[in-house]
Amino acid sequence: MKDLSPRGSLFVVAAPSGAGKTSLTRALLENVSGLYLSVSHTTRTPRPGEVNGREYHFVDRGEFDRMIAAEEFLEHAQVFGFEHSYGTSKAAVELHLARGNDVLLEIDWQGADLVKAAMPEAQSIFILPPSRDELERRLTGRGTDSAEVIAARMSTAENEMQQWRKFDYLIINDDFDSALQELVAIVSARRSLTSHRGAASLDLLQSLLPDEKIG
Repeated sequence: MKDLSPRGSLFVVAAPSGAGKTSLTRALLENVSGLYLSVSHTTRTPRPGEVNGREYHFVDRGEFDRMIAAEEFLEHAQVFGFEHSYGTSKAAVELHLARGNDVLLEIDWQGADLVKAAMPEAQSIFILPPSRDELERRLTGRGTDSAEVIAARMSTAENEMQQWRKFDYLIINDDFDSALQELVAIVSARRSLTSHRGAASLDLLQSLLPDEKIG
């Protein structure tokens, strides 16, 4: 008999800069209940208005290095060009999943690679912009960056987009509402698997199948 014990699902969302990942994941959290955003640890200092434990868990370099040595991170990385690092707590993610809660990770493709290696059951989702022109428009922003900076961002984004084959799902963020509906559908489909739906429906299954021992 299948194991019907409740356990949450892990969703990993990655995208090149300018694809709209953050806006989509925030909207997903607002539209789907029981989905928790994993709060990363970081060595950078809080910005005005940021709260420890809400935007990030702010720790010093010594504590971050201790967590690395103790293998407490599911994934971690140092942001290129900066001194600060980011990491996802293995214990925090596992605690939510064990309680039957679904968890959302918003990380880069390299972090997604590490998460999939550690937890192959994680559902990985990659978001792409609708075109190079639109991507460049988004990266250009308010027009304050030089052509060299924009070119460097485009080059980085192109390298990131080449990783799309590594992901389970691919979403094109052309129309925001449609892309959001696709994200919601992925979460809903995962929750409808027998391993998840069955755990939440033991009483119903037992009433429908009185001669079978359920659970």
